[in-house]
Amino acid sequence: MLSPAATQAAPPHTQSVSSRLAETRKHTLALAAPLSDEDQTVQAMDDASPTKWHLAHTTWFFERFVLEPHLDGYRRHDDAFHYCFNSYYEAAGPRHPRPKRGLLTRPSAAEVRAYRAHVDAGLNDLADRIADNSGEPARLIEIGINHEQQHQELILTDILSLFALNPLRPAYSKEHQIAWSERGQAAAAEWIAFPGGIRTIGHDGDGFAYDNEGPQHSVLLRPFRLSSDLVTNADWLAFIDDGGYQKPEFWLSDGWAKIKASGWQAPGYWETDEAGDWRQMTLGGLLPVDETAPVTHLSYYEADAFARWSGKRLPTEFEWEFAAGSNDGQRLRQLFGHAWQWTQSAYASYPGYAPEAGAIGEYNGKFMCNQFVLRGSSCATPTGHSRLTYRNFFPAEARWQFTGLRLAEDAS
Repeated sequence: MLSPAATQAAPPHTQSVSSRLAETRKHTLALAAPLSDEDQTVQAMDDASPTKWHLAHTTWFFERFVLEPHLDGYRRHDDAFHYCFNSYYEAAGPRHPRPKRGLLTRPSAAEVRAYRAHVDAGLNDLADRIADNSGEPARLIEIGINHEQQHQELILTDILSLFALNPLRPAYSKEHQIAWSERGQAAAAEWIAFPGGIRTIGHDGDGFAYDNEGPQHSVLLRPFRLSSDLVTNADWLAFIDDGGYQKPEFWLSDGWAKIKASGWQAPGYWETDEAGDWRQMTLGGLLPVDETAPVTHLSYYEADAFARWSGKRLPTEFEWEFAAGSNDGQRLRQLFGHAWQWTQSAYASYPGYAPEAGAIGEYNGKFMCNQFVLRGSSCATPTGHSRLTYRNFFPAEARWQFTGLRLAEDAS
């Protein structure tokens, strides 16, 4: 459901890797189930991908990195799929261009489902041999599970980008109309103070984490305060009404150039009806803007401009992580399951970081340039796929994800 997926970071997994693999693969198909085969083929923009491509790419990942090197006798379902469904792994060979994934009318959606069944059979065979959750195959399957969970979120955000361009404004699921209305703010926001000092940041090695979440290291923080809640649609309407999109003094130079070139006057998927009232395209269809809900589909430029307009700033990712994991952080609401929260931190490696060797090492490290870090998780993030140290990242102009913000200020 499109509702807050978690109120705190997910606990360590207690299921076997094989059972979680089966659940993950099944859930991906369930997300695609409300969509027609035609829905699953179209690509709305270069950043988004067709649902059919997500179904196939996550399957290719398991085939290429798990089955081919670790299941004796495994045979590819179709050699051509290796080219069609590689994403960005240069070491794995050439691939179909990302902006042209919507041109892949073949293989059909039915053939992609058959591809998934073929690879699932191989994964079941391999899983029978790693019941103790140990060894390199189990480690790679764990990466594959988390990788597929990322694409589960992308299936939702990318189909929203498609349906927002459809003049019928179709709903992905009526169930999501109800869930969307449950995302409102529970109480008035307040400011929560946090002390400065030398703090430990990064994943401690207990349970799964991506390589960009470590190594653990120390950072120096000055005293700061965070808002207890995310910025709401009502807050954003005040920004619009005050001419926030017309006042260059609040905008970074690149941000001002972007909104002028793109004609942005509101968050992504907002539009006005004939009466001039704001409406928002959601996975539940086109609905009136809920003023109590966290504002979403913001670029970094917009989040930064709003913070400046408010006389505040965006938190650093280190402030966010320390605060969310502290005792006082229990007073912070909407940390997880509502909106990814922009930070002012550039996406870069931690001291001592080293990517894995080979193609699998291209997963995170090669994107550490011209991106900003987001923390938390969104209403589209699968349950269990969030933690304090998770580092999401996007370029400053991206806003097709459920991205919002939490304000910060210096305490002194």
